Amino acid sequence: MKIIFLAPTDSSHTIKWANSLSESGIQVLVYGLTKSGITEYHKNIIVEELNVPSEVISGKSGSLSKFIYCKAYPQIKHIIKTFKPQLLHANYATSYGLIGAITGFHPFVLSVWGDDVFTFPQKSIAHKMLVKYNFHKADKILSTSRCMSEEIAKYTSKKIEITPFGVDMEKFTPRNELKLFNGNEDYIVGTVKGLENQYGIEYLIEAYNLLRKRIKNKKIKLLIVGDGSLKSVILKKIEDSPYKEDILLTGKVKFTDIQKYHNVLDIYIAISISESFGVAVLEASACGKPVIVSNVGGLPEVVMNEVTGFIVPPKDPMTASLKIEELINDRELRLRMGKAGRDFVNKNYNWKNSITQMIGIYNDILGGKN
Repeated sequence: MKIIFLAPTDSSHTIKWANSLSESGIQVLVYGLTKSGITEYHKNIIVEELNVPSEVISGKSGSLSKFIYCKAYPQIKHIIKTFKPQLLHANYATSYGLIGAITGFHPFVLSVWGDDVFTFPQKSIAHKMLVKYNFHKADKILSTSRCMSEEIAKYTSKKIEITPFGVDMEKFTPRNELKLFNGNEDYIVGTVKGLENQYGIEYLIEAYNLLRKRIKNKKIKLLIVGDGSLKSVILKKIEDSPYKEDILLTGKVKFTDIQKYHNVLDIYIAISISESFGVAVLEASACGKPVIVSNVGGLPEVVMNEVTGFIVPPKDPMTASLKIEELINDRELRLRMGKAGRDFVNKNYNWKNSITQMIGIYNDILGGKN
């Protein structure tokens, strides 16, 4: 089977999908819009990239400027002609979905990622019509969560298949591989998230400050793993914290090292403002960590409240801090939730099952021919 995977080449999700599909015997060509310099793809995967400015991708130059993506048309048509794929799979209902739609190639699979359906269509009638057009052109529409499939259904009457983004249980497993602090800390709490508005990192820092005000007799560190457009804002929040010496912001880390950072933590926290799924939460659970998440989007789907972790209201650092304190003060609870979390992920979100499901979808579309 030969497929073209339209997706951001610097995304850990893209790397994971492409490498795993390749390992399953599928010939994969990844097409991205920006130059990434990523070297984590398997050698037999072809990576082609356009050179669209990053500010267009982020939307900083104006959302409708994304129509510059149409300049990808002659390049992707040439790639289709020479690579001769059996299937085109676009990831993101807007930019890459548009590229897939205008090629006229079929079968055309479209995976929705999150803000492409939660935020983009709300900007104007033109944005909404663009998303509807891309869905209309797709032969198959995929969503990683139930809550996102409900949002997609507002723009199409087509059947939407849930394809959860799973976790590699062999890679994400309880294991101590990394030391970030000086070794005299009692607990490390934190998150692995991009520094973007929807992830509520500022509320995590506030929750940590509240926690430290109440707990004086324990050495508790805060670890924030990630980078993003709000880096300067988050650095200012850290600088203003009376506990700034105990907060570490790593910046972006390699996808291949993510599990090491999860295993540094005693408690994983994702108190996002909005989120379509919760891959990082599942990764933390697979590493045997109790988790605390906000009650938004797809996060409640990946946590069993009071079993694998706690679900708290969004924008509520006080409640989050109280739940962190509860876990810190109860070692047995931490261990029990961590074990339950790993069992939950293994049963419901094992990456092997995700790959099997996706290949099954491809085969069904192609009539069993590969």
